[in-house]
Amino acid sequence: MKTNEVLQKDVQDAIKWEPLLHAAEIGVTVKDGIVTLTGVVDSYTKKSEAEHAAKNVAGVKAIVEKITVKIGTSWSKTDSEIATEVLNALKNSWENPTDKIKVTVESGWVTLSGEVNWNYQKDAAKYSVKYLNGVIGINNNITIKSITHDEIEKNEVKSALQRNWSLSEQDIHVKASGTKITLTGTVNSLYQKDEAERIAFNAPGVWSVDNELTIEYNYALSL
Repeated sequence: MKTNEVLQKDVQDAIKWEPLLHAAEIGVTVKDGIVTLTGVVDSYTKKSEAEHAAKNVAGVKAIVEKITVKIGTSWSKTDSEIATEVLNALKNSWENPTDKIKVTVESGWVTLSGEVNWNYQKDAAKYSVKYLNGVIGINNNITIKSITHDEIEKNEVKSALQRNWSLSEQDIHVKASGTKITLTGTVNSLYQKDEAERIAFNAPGVWSVDNELTIEYNYALSL
């Protein structure tokens, strides 16, 4: 059991533990498992790393991310320069079908759109972009359209979830309808919720996952 104060310190320590974030001034507030992150960083990478670090802390149920990215003048780039670097980064990653991904850049914000066959390709596209200098945010609007038309095997998804060390003892229910999987039940952390969704997306024929898992964690009353 954790109080708001204990969870706040755990998140702060997790953020400070990341090498990129040692000197970053990121504020952390907590209420009943909901963590709010604030502050200013000089790259989208640091913003993303702070959110990732907070997600992996036991007891975190949700994250409200209010971190602002402000690029220094020495690292600033035009939207045209950023767009060129994004296209090159996508091209250099074997996971990205570049002919299916469209890129737009506005005031440092990169929007990815188009259709790919697998969720890992959608994730890979964002990963390729997030480390580029000059990027202040990413909208990943890529959609999944599997080339596989086989019926989704619900039991195979359940088996995959049970094989995962962090999910094997969790109460997760799987429903398959057409090209969509719905996950319901309870898990102990936001990390487990995200991991269950990632695994479900790996099933052949899945276009979307409705993740309705709830996070159950015992919180002590603050003194």
